[in-house]
Amino acid sequence: MSVVAAAPPSAVGARDRRAIDGPFVDDRGDGTAALDAMVEGLHCGGCVRRIESTLAAVPGVISARVNLSARRMSVHWRAGEVDARALLERVAALGFRAVPFAPSATAADPESRRLLRALAVAGFAAANVMLLSVSVWSGLAADMDEATRRLFHWLSALIALPAIVYASQPFVRSAVGALARGALNMDVPITLGVTLATAMSLFETMAGRGHVYFDAAVTLLFFLLVGRYLDRSVRGRARSLAEHLVVLRGTTATVLGAGGPTTVAVDALAPGMVLAIAPGDRLPADGVVIAGRSDIDASLVTGETAPIAVAPGAAIFAGTINRSGALRVRITAAGAGTLLAEMKRLMVAAEGARARYVRIADRVARLYAPSVHIAAAAAFLFWTAVMAAPWQEALLIAIAVLIVTCPCALGLAVPAVQVVAAGRLFRQGILLKEADALERLAVVDTVVFDKTGTLTTDDLVLANRSAIRPADLDLAAGLALHSRHPLCRALVRTAPQPVPIESVREEPGCGLSATIDGAIVKLGNRAYVGAEAGPAAGPELWLACGNAAPVRFIFTDALKDDAAASIAALAAAGYDLRILSGDRPEIVAARAAELGIRAWQGGVAPAGKTQALAALRAAGRRVVMIGDGLNDAPALRAADASMSPSSAIDISQTAADVVFQGVRLAPVVETLAVARAARRRIVENVALAFLYNAVAVPLAFAGQVTPLIAALFMSASSIAVTANALRLAGRPRRTAR
Repeated sequence: MSVVAAAPPSAVGARDRRAIDGPFVDDRGDGTAALDAMVEGLHCGGCVRRIESTLAAVPGVISARVNLSARRMSVHWRAGEVDARALLERVAALGFRAVPFAPSATAADPESRRLLRALAVAGFAAANVMLLSVSVWSGLAADMDEATRRLFHWLSALIALPAIVYASQPFVRSAVGALARGALNMDVPITLGVTLATAMSLFETMAGRGHVYFDAAVTLLFFLLVGRYLDRSVRGRARSLAEHLVVLRGTTATVLGAGGPTTVAVDALAPGMVLAIAPGDRLPADGVVIAGRSDIDASLVTGETAPIAVAPGAAIFAGTINRSGALRVRITAAGAGTLLAEMKRLMVAAEGARARYVRIADRVARLYAPSVHIAAAAAFLFWTAVMAAPWQEALLIAIAVLIVTCPCALGLAVPAVQVVAAGRLFRQGILLKEADALERLAVVDTVVFDKTGTLTTDDLVLANRSAIRPADLDLAAGLALHSRHPLCRALVRTAPQPVPIESVREEPGCGLSATIDGAIVKLGNRAYVGAEAGPAAGPELWLACGNAAPVRFIFTDALKDDAAASIAALAAAGYDLRILSGDRPEIVAARAAELGIRAWQGGVAPAGKTQALAALRAAGRRVVMIGDGLNDAPALRAADASMSPSSAIDISQTAADVVFQGVRLAPVVETLAVARAARRRIVENVALAFLYNAVAVPLAFAGQVTPLIAALFMSASSIAVTANALRLAGRPRRTAR
């Protein structure tokens, strides 16, 4: 628990937040204002683009960002030039509803539950109606009597009609919203085709005729709902945890003021307060050490492997952990002003940029949706105006065209591949967390690695053991047994059988000392033992015994077993390989040289990583970022795609598109290979869908395809794309240990 000294009320700055019809407007005090809201009804990147472009066109708006995963909208404008209500009205005019933003709301997704219920209803109805249809088809060949056939048709209607009304709601709502905005999307032809096929089937049933297609309508809904639910559920795993970074600050602190200790909520901390940080505490705010010495574990923020020794005057940051001695820290930034909060803002901004990626199916839909309506309308007009056919016959042909062109195959082209690829990767301990992760991974040409915990293991090893005498190693390990410092534990692991030394004293932030045979023995940093100043080649300890020259112990983090092989495989596949690390440049340089990676940067802050990735993307690069630390989280979201090992902290795992098990890098190679193969399958599936239409549409237009045959064609196309997707399953290699 942290302890703080109270500050006057004037030190606590509170923002003036006013509710305007739900969402909160934040007056930032610098002549600008901002609005945060949840947006209901988001389905794809097209929704994101429409909202952002509409709001960005409003005079006075500085930026407008929509996060598809978190369904969050953030708008920033010049105060006095924009009316917040007008912004909300513009969003509503597009068919979306804005509600107050709440981090807890991002965890709930009622739309997924509605889709699952609709899927269950459609599946139940499709199975039962198909049984009745098979009976009718078999009966046609076995001279089924008319009364029995009509009974089966009415039974199909009784099952299908309520199911279609309920299960079609997700598509109907989307289609109506698109039409209200004067736009077309893939749900418009789906809704129109299902509605007309159902209406015509009901009319035919009432008239006692044989053209009944309830099975086609409800089966189509079932297949499309499968694809939509899979897409929604996979996307749901990517809910942003940027809002939960505050967990790393803790919840309370204890005030050490003139009136004695007082517990204070972390949200009430402000610059000027004095924190008393006990060993093991996580810092709740940024500040400067004013008393005490200790070692700070800043690996989550900086990526530095070894703890950092701090003394009065040293700057420390929220989220870091005090490892050894007690400290007093004067707060320089709290709440939204901390480095932790800045990382949260970087993640939100990066997620907004990521959401503008346009998926293959979305690109195809721009041309496909209007083409469907044009083909059906042309068929109806041709048969009524040119061929002078009755309107009922012309409508039947138009419905056949709609059913033939209804994008069931196209709707399954991407989800089918995703399911097969995700299953193959899952069996190897690789989890896909984003619906479009494979598509983005397939087009990357640059792989950027963090170093610590990604290319290397978390274990430190003694790098210069061959240069150290066994007696010096035993003596140093005997002292190190009395400390839990990571370098001391690494030293103990190196020694064969370390013998404990009695009466060892530890000075936090400095080292260990003992008196042996009248001589003072010290183990610690170079200043503590009195070694000559010079450049450090990495994490180090020094041993000084009496007047003898100090002995230097140099440590390094070990490369993962298959790091070299994986890097070589990626290079052979044509990827440009780079390292971006918060660790010291000299350490990063050594690791890059070992792996043969020419492009590297060390000592890079979280903001610096996002800037470096932005520069690569501006240069036309498609980048995948692979990292595991808190300092990598913004970069993971800023890259075109991202991966993180399962050993990473929760924030990094959530920010990544892919999480892989084990301590090897082989899953990175496998994932990128599967992504490229999956993209080929998706393109092939889209081509199959269009080839099917190129054959079936002219036949339907010519009146040679009844809606029943059209439904069979549609089912055949769905089977074709599914079978093509199954080719991706292959025989996976075991990559995780």
